Formats: sequence, structure tokens, C-alpha cells
Amino acid sequence: MSASHSLLPDITRPDAGAVLIAESPAHRHTTPAEAFAEVEHMPRSKGLISFNTFVSTDGDRMLTYTQWANREPDHEFVAGLTDTEPVEYRLYRSSVRANPPVPGCIVVVSVEFDGPDQQRQRRWVDTVFDAMAGETEPHPGRISAHFHVSTDSTRVLNYAEWTDEQAHRNALEKSNQGTVGSSPGWQRVLDFPGVRSSGFRRYHLLRSLSVAPSTEPS
Repeated sequence: MSASHSLLPDITRPDAGAVLIAESPAHRHTTPAEAFAEVEHMPRSKGLISFNTFVSTDGDRMLTYTQWANREPDHEFVAGLTDTEPVEYRLYRSSVRANPPVPGCIVVVSVEFDGPDQQRQRRWVDTVFDAMAGETEPHPGRISAHFHVSTDSTRVLNYAEWTDEQAHRNALEKSNQGTVGSSPGWQRVLDFPGVRSSGFRRYHLLRSLSVAPSTEPS
């Protein structure tokens, strides 16, 4: 794997069959140096193609985002490095603005429903896309949104790229309703039935490791 302190993961890379994400208190996390030393020596046969660690802007939380080339990712490996049982996701829908700048902040939005329902997961994401499409003046700080659905059908996670932390704060303040937009469609998101909890946290990349996508014909 090649290492980087500044290169964010390619969320839409086509060879990623599964995603494991773990979020934990910063003080419980294996030190990044220890974690990355283990990852660098992990056999390629395991299927890990990227390992990325983020620290929250308030310094309290760590988030590990890993991509796997197969649909049987190693939960135990990630749990051992993060002291937290990871959640398995699949990327469902993405939106990236034209000529995107380099992101300065990652906002991770987490939504949990009151029970498993695969169709409901996707309906919620589609409702957000409808709200974003209804924006006449999208906030200039928003770069992308990558919506993941958990394989247990109970959660959605949006990995969103922003120009910087303040741009995200400004978008929330401008809407005056806790959303990053003001179109009428956002009220349908807020009123979506079956949402048990939702929230977000802002992150900066700490370090990343990745394998170059395969160029072999399928």
C-alpha cells in the first residue's frame, strides 16, 4: 500500500466491494502509527484496498474508513485496530459538483432507523437527493455527498466533502433548520418517518493508505 498524509480516499472507486467504518473515542483508538504499521504488513489476499483514519475537528473522535475489494471484509481486523466493532456499508448514491476543489473538511452524517428496512434506507437517501436538486443556489462550500447504506438495513451514512469547516457551519446557519439547504424538500427529510436518531461530525484526514486500482481486464 502507498501512504499519504493528505490524499483523501476515492469513495467511488469501482473496485470497492464493501466498506467498513468504525467511529470511536480518540483515547480508545490504537495509535495511528501502530495501526498503519499493521495495515502495511497485511496480506494483499485479505482484500483491503484502502485504510483511512480521520480525527474530529474537536479532537474527541476518531473515524476509520476502510474499503475492501471483496464482499467479505475482515471485521475482526478493523475491530482490533480501532477497539470498536465496525459497521459494514455499501455505497448507494453519490453527488459531486463539477470541477471540485480539494476538500478541507469531511462531514460524516449518520442516520439510524427504528428497524431494518432496505427500501426505507434508499427512500431516505433519495429524499435527500430530491432536496438537494431543489436548491436554486447550492452552498458553494459543498463539494460532494456519498451516501452509504448499512448491510443490516438499519443505517445510512453520508460521507460529505466540504471546502472547510466554516463553510459547513455557514450552510447550517443559513438554512436555520439544521440542514445544509433551504429548499422545500428538506422538510420532507426532517419529517421522514422511522428515523430513530441522526447527527453529524466534522473530520480532518489524519493518514491514509491505499492500493492502486487494478488495471487488469475483468
